[in-house]
Amino acid sequence: MHAVEHYRKLYRYDRWANGEVVRVLASAGDAPSPEAVQRAVKLLAHVVGAEWTWLARLSIPTEETAVWPEMDLGQCGRQIDLLGNVWQGYLNGASPADIEKTIEYRNSKGERWQSRVEDVLLHVAMHSAYHRGQIALEMRAAGLNPAYTDFIQATRAGAVK
Repeated sequence: MHAVEHYRKLYRYDRWANGEVVRVLASAGDAPSPEAVQRAVKLLAHVVGAEWTWLARLSIPTEETAVWPEMDLGQCGRQIDLLGNVWQGYLNGASPADIEKTIEYRNSKGERWQSRVEDVLLHVAMHSAYHRGQIALEMRAAGLNPAYTDFIQATRAGAVK
């Protein structure tokens, strides 16, 4: 598998995993700890905001989104679907040379940085996975079963091939 296809696969997984979190949170109903569910949604909104931020840094036309946006679960779900389409569109048009390029950007503190596109792509996917882990902890604290978002589960479910 060449590098670009590897990232396409990784972002199919990211979309699926984020969607699983939305699905499970939506079925939470009256959780024993609504505050924990609210914290989980806030973390998911951050995943959404961070992904849009990185797309903008990659010079992909996007609407400006805060890194920690205020969103409800429905908004998160719609944004995750949009993000999945944008990431796949970007990656479908990318060549190996494109992902080896270096980009310049400013972080949320206004500091200037340079990073290789392939490092950005890996960072975004790992960042999302990190926060999905935090969301799982919040859900357990609320007495709920978190979404099963392991990569291997995505392959078993046929979501990632």
